[in-house]
Amino acid sequence: MTAADSTASAPAATGTAAPTIPAVWSTIVGQRPTVELLSRTAATTADIAQSWLICGPAGSGRSNVARAFAAALECPNHGCGECSTCRHILAGTHPDVTVLATDKVTIGIDAVRGLIEKSEQMPSTAPWRIIIIEDVDRMLERTTNVLLKEIEEPAAHTIWLLCAPSAQDVLPTIRSRTRVVNLAIPGDREVAKYLMTSVNPTLPDDKRFTEHVAARAARLAEGHIGIARLYATNERVMSDRDTLVVGVLNLAKASDAVLLADHLISDAKAQAEAEIDVQVAREQADFRRVNGLGEKDRIPPKIRGAYNAIGKKEDVRRRVTRRSRDVLDRALNSIASVYRDVAVLQNDAEDSVGIVNKENRTAIAELASRLSREAAIERLEHVAEARRRLAGNGNPLLVFEALFCALI
Repeated sequence: MTAADSTASAPAATGTAAPTIPAVWSTIVGQRPTVELLSRTAATTADIAQSWLICGPAGSGRSNVARAFAAALECPNHGCGECSTCRHILAGTHPDVTVLATDKVTIGIDAVRGLIEKSEQMPSTAPWRIIIIEDVDRMLERTTNVLLKEIEEPAAHTIWLLCAPSAQDVLPTIRSRTRVVNLAIPGDREVAKYLMTSVNPTLPDDKRFTEHVAARAARLAEGHIGIARLYATNERVMSDRDTLVVGVLNLAKASDAVLLADHLISDAKAQAEAEIDVQVAREQADFRRVNGLGEKDRIPPKIRGAYNAIGKKEDVRRRVTRRSRDVLDRALNSIASVYRDVAVLQNDAEDSVGIVNKENRTAIAELASRLSREAAIERLEHVAEARRRLAGNGNPLLVFEALFCALI
């Protein structure tokens, strides 16, 4: 069955009580209408669309929604969250659910051809073979054309779940052959509640954070759940953000711009190296556990190559570079939030939409009085231009030096 050419919408409000949501959706934040729709769809699959496009801005949880939907479709209880099916799918280890994620700029054509071959295979244990493609917007047109026929006429036992920032980021030929689900940007209260109820209990007692920290992390993350979690659980990252905002507000001369850019690039690299070190150590520990080895056991020669590949220098260097770009992209969001707040104050909209950087309100108000509205918008455009240059593989130090000079 081919997908309906329609956009999924929330159910109409009624006077009846909200339906009970299966446990597999418990970590999805701020998407109640979409969760109800997909949960209902998973429970009655007779006329299900087999090609879906799940859209939402960065941090809205589109990939997590796709995984939860896959679990609900495969689970005998439609997403109980406790059975082995749900646990394996959410952990990424179920044989009938394949996830294509990439840390590269584009998704390669060979990877997509491999998915198509897999999609033709019958599921081994579950009702469906489900293919999830994260960031389908990273496909070049040639690669998309390879995928098109499968999306248009999927195998009877296969469901495709594609993820992208928005439907406009995907070629019309793909968009028109999928059922589109649009996610909302989670509100600050919803994100803060998620941090307190789902993240905090998983931390050691000495690492847990207060409600104040959760609320601040949610506000500064501007709806990005992953960044909110990072701010709440990593004091250094939060402190680096504070330093950056103060530095932007205090820009007065070219030397300030050069020093701030150098400091930002150094911090980004240090953050990335620390995160990748933790990630590699976790992967090495998982490798030992899977192979029945203790923390200090010698790695047998037969699997030593696979173990050493986890911490291979070239791979670690590539991952650090990629993670550094993520840190710098987050920095651009923080810089943009300053001028967003300036625009809010200039338009007397604080009561209706609030400001992000409450701790710096006095300095932002002074900046708002010095800048014209046109100048504030122009600075937001400078931030957007810096983002484009970084995406085009521009030298990060030069990109931020130019940006900070333009913001003076």
